[in-house]
Amino acid sequence: MAPWYRILPNILQRGIWVPTRLTLRFFVHFRITGWQQVASLPRGVIFALNHSSELDAVILPASFPFLSILFPMFYLSRPRDFYKRSGWRQYFYGGTLFLMWGAYPAPVNQHNYEASLKHHVTILQRGNSLCVFPEGGVSPDGTLRKGRGGVSYLSWRSGKPVVPVAIKGSWGMSIGDFLLRRKSISINFGDPIFPRELFLHCQGEPVVNATQNDFNTATVFIMSKISELKERYP
Repeated sequence: MAPWYRILPNILQRGIWVPTRLTLRFFVHFRITGWQQVASLPRGVIFALNHSSELDAVILPASFPFLSILFPMFYLSRPRDFYKRSGWRQYFYGGTLFLMWGAYPAPVNQHNYEASLKHHVTILQRGNSLCVFPEGGVSPDGTLRKGRGGVSYLSWRSGKPVVPVAIKGSWGMSIGDFLLRRKSISINFGDPIFPRELFLHCQGEPVVNATQNDFNTATVFIMSKISELKERYP
């Protein structure tokens, strides 16, 4: 990664923080709960979110205090080829704009966590925050889908905690809903899950073979925490 990899995301994310926060407060009655679980964590945190809207990637950093040490946020994203059939999005998603925002793609179909996620492990080991959508894409109906094992691999390989996060209210929001203030959006942070707890089921020695994938098992636990957060808060 280039030496300046932190500079542009930091400038962009802090630069739009004030207008984004004010816009969310006014138009969608933005609420934040559970931040106290995160505030005392040292740098180097994985945020695992449900993915209901393209707004989610902006909502997360907008929920941080402006001077939080957890800025800037980096992201695990899809490769650019994934967006080739996504209409106007193909001109913006997955390329230079994503990198400027802090989104680094993971190669697909490699079936190798180490090869696919090496850049993201480095990001975490350097003390940066990383946003991961374990479902792998936006939910088509707003329900929480099965998570993938990459998020738990990142925690195990980097030694960093996972914070489960539930965003509610962003799915299916139209421009009219937004402008007329018909919906509310909340972001709810859960207790951090450290690798020792995440891999307790395999005594901290995860195995991946034809019949067993302990990273998938650990991700089921993370997804259950996200589900609990969705149910707990209105």
